[in-house]
Amino acid sequence: MRYLVTGGSGFLGINLIRFLVKKGHEVTSLDIMDFDYEDMKDKIRIVKGDVRDREAVLKSLEDVDIVVHGAAALPLYSKEDIYSTDVDGTEVVLSESFNKGIERVIYISSTAVYGVPDHHPLVEEDELVGVGPYGEAKIEAEKICEKYRDKGMCVPVIRPKSFIGPERLGVFALLYDWASSGKNFPMIGSGKNRYQLLDVEDLCEAIYLTATLEREKVNDTFNIGAEEFTTMREDYQAVLDKAGFGKRIIGFPAKPAILALRILEFLKISPLYAWVYETAGKDSFVSIEKAKRVLGFKPKYSNKDALLRNYQWYLDNLDSFKGKSGVNHRVPWKQGFLGIIKWFF
Repeated sequence: MRYLVTGGSGFLGINLIRFLVKKGHEVTSLDIMDFDYEDMKDKIRIVKGDVRDREAVLKSLEDVDIVVHGAAALPLYSKEDIYSTDVDGTEVVLSESFNKGIERVIYISSTAVYGVPDHHPLVEEDELVGVGPYGEAKIEAEKICEKYRDKGMCVPVIRPKSFIGPERLGVFALLYDWASSGKNFPMIGSGKNRYQLLDVEDLCEAIYLTATLEREKVNDTFNIGAEEFTTMREDYQAVLDKAGFGKRIIGFPAKPAILALRILEFLKISPLYAWVYETAGKDSFVSIEKAKRVLGFKPKYSNKDALLRNYQWYLDNLDSFKGKSGVNHRVPWKQGFLGIIKWFF
């Protein structure tokens, strides 16, 4: 089959592209960022462009059978960029795919659509109350998906938990940097909350199932996450143990920690945004029973497995991103004031 992956230069994008190429499929990447993966440059078709640009989208859709729409402006982007990319861009991708007769577009949403819930596990039918522009935009984008389902398209919607693995940095680079530097690591609250993650390889498997199974099965919405996870303290401690410095997770009372992080965010001297610090000290996990039952989804990696696999990639590739920073998942986020606090741990 011939796939288009929007956001192909990103963390999920490159992992999915490698996954699809390995299975023998033809792949086109569409991304506003340069595609700088030497191992894939000669194996796929590359279109540099914006999902908000109809001409770029039309160009990328040439000779395509299935679209995986993963391009998005992440929470550290401006509100305007988040809405125009995540909502307007989704409309462009779906409308042009519909006009070209492409029958299946897989949309990568987020569990951010559930907001800060009062119960767990979350199921696909739960109320959607997004936190901040990113969560709100994902809800609006899902409504666009429903509109095109009503027009006869097959539009599977995947809501993944925070996913990690090779090429993932972003907020997780904080943990890996502190661990590899021989520091203890702070945590909001006691750390006894359960916070489900997801390995990117398992996410790629889930996407592939929605791409290859019968449309009657997959034309729906699915939560995707790890099946095995313990407490946040225990899962994250595995990384500090791997680092080998004998350091520990140190919990801080949630209310003052969150207040301090709100102030730091307001002053723009912390990379942590509300969705991260408001949920980090609380339970956060979804039911994957629907994906298991309908898709036959069987995640390979536990939280600990995923964190350690990502940490090993971080160590192996540290020289390639040392000194770099930005607002996407492929580079470390600037630690700001947290970089100063680090030296006291």
